[in-house]
Amino acid sequence: MPLHPDRLFPAEPAKRDIARLLYGHVRDLPIVSPHGHTDPTWYAEDMPFPDPATLFVKPDHYIFRMLYSQGIALEALGVPRPDGTPVETDGRKIWRLFADNYHLFRGTPSRLWFEHSLETVFGIGERLGADNADRLYDRISEQLADPSMRPRALYERFNIEAISTTDAATDALAAHEAILASGWKGRVVPAYRPDAVVDASRTGFHTAVEELLGLAETPATFAGYLEAHRRRRTYFKARGATSTDHGHPTALTANLSQADAAALFDRVMKPEVDARDAELFRAQMLTEMARMSIEDGLVMQIHPGSFRNHNPQLFETFGFDKGADIPTRTDYVRDLKPLLDLFGNDPRLTLILFTLDETTYGRELAPLAGHYPALRLGPAWWFFDSPDGMRRFRELTTETAGFYNTVGFNDDTRAFCSIPARHDMARRIDCAYLAELVSDHRLEEDEAYEVAHDLAYNLAKKAYRL
Repeated sequence: MPLHPDRLFPAEPAKRDIARLLYGHVRDLPIVSPHGHTDPTWYAEDMPFPDPATLFVKPDHYIFRMLYSQGIALEALGVPRPDGTPVETDGRKIWRLFADNYHLFRGTPSRLWFEHSLETVFGIGERLGADNADRLYDRISEQLADPSMRPRALYERFNIEAISTTDAATDALAAHEAILASGWKGRVVPAYRPDAVVDASRTGFHTAVEELLGLAETPATFAGYLEAHRRRRTYFKARGATSTDHGHPTALTANLSQADAAALFDRVMKPEVDARDAELFRAQMLTEMARMSIEDGLVMQIHPGSFRNHNPQLFETFGFDKGADIPTRTDYVRDLKPLLDLFGNDPRLTLILFTLDETTYGRELAPLAGHYPALRLGPAWWFFDSPDGMRRFRELTTETAGFYNTVGFNDDTRAFCSIPARHDMARRIDCAYLAELVSDHRLEEDEAYEVAHDLAYNLAKKAYRL
C-alpha cells in the first residue's frame, strides 16, 4: 500500500489540518545531517550500490539486530566478519531472507523508513514479502544500475546540504580528501571520534595510542598525548570537520591536576589497566576535550548511557556496532559537574548531550540545558528516534529547555536511503506536536511556522556550525 499522506499526524481533524500546513512549510527544506555513519568512500568513489541487500540490509543494524533476535545468523545476512571468515555474498538470498521475515518489523520505525525509501526513491508502493521479493529485487537492481542512483546523485536528489561522517582519530581521511579534490559541490565532513585512543578498557587501546602519537609525532607523555589530539583535531578541521563525538559508557567527567592526570596516563599505558583507572581516564579526557573545543571551536557531542557490545560472543565474531548496544542509567547532574564547573558558563563551548535513558529528559537533561550556556540537547537517539520516542522527547524537554536549547534532528544512520525517510519522520512528529500547541492556544500559528523551520533546518545548522 502507498504511504498515507497523513501518517504520524494527529487523528483529530482540526489538529491534523494545522499539522498538514506546518509540514507543507518544512517538507522540502534541505537536509542538514550533522551526525551520521555513512561511508565517505561512497561519495569519494561514486560507485553504484551493487544490490538491494547491500543498500538496505548489510549496513543497517536496525534491520539485522531484529532478524538476529529471531535466531537468524548475521553470516546469512552478509554482515562481514573482521577475521575474513566467509559470509553470504548472494544479495538475492539475503534479500529473500529479509522479505521472508519482514513481518518482524510491524510497528517499528525501521518499517516506516524502509517503506518511505521504497516509495520515494524507487517508486515502489507495495509491501515487501516472500511473494514479491524476487520481483522487487530485480526492479531495485535495475534502477541501481542507472547513474541517477549513484551516491552523489542521490545526495543531490535527497536535497542534502551537508552530511557528517564519524571517523577514528587516527583515520587518514583519504576519502574526504578525494571528495575535496574532485571538485564535487557536495559537503561531506568528518567528525573526530577518539574513543579508540581514549577508552583504555578497549581492546587495541595501546596500539591505537601509539599510532596516534606516531601520526602527530609527539612523545609518549601525557603532554605529548594531549598535543597529539590537538594536532589531529586540526587535521580534521582542515578537511571540514566541525564536531567531535564521544561514545563513553557514562557522562562521568573529572578535573584532575595535570600532575595527577599525567600519572594516570602512565598507569593506563601499562599492559594491565585497572578498570577504575580506565573510567577515570575517560572522565578526565571528556574534560580535556571540552577544553580543546573552546580552543579550536569544534562542537562536542557526548553519547553516554549505552552498554556497548553487550553480547560478547557477537562482539568477538563481528566487532563493534552490530546492534548489541543496550541502554543504561546515567547520572548527568553529578557526572557532568566537574566539567560544567570549569566550562559550563562559557558560551564558546557547545556541548551536545544525548541519552538512551529517557527518564533523564525531564529530571536532568532539560533542566541542565535550560540553564548552562554551553549545553544543548541532542535529539532522541538510537532506540528513541522513533515516532513515540520523538514525541516523548518534545513533551519532556520543551517545558524546561524550550526548543532553542535543542539541536533539531540527527539521523544517525549507516543506511543511506533512510536519511530522507528519517528526517521526514522527525518533521512530521515535530509538526504534529506544534499543531497541538497551536490548538491548545499555547503557541500562535505564525510562531509555529517559525519553530517548525528551526527544528527542521536552522537549529542543526547553527549548533554544528555548518
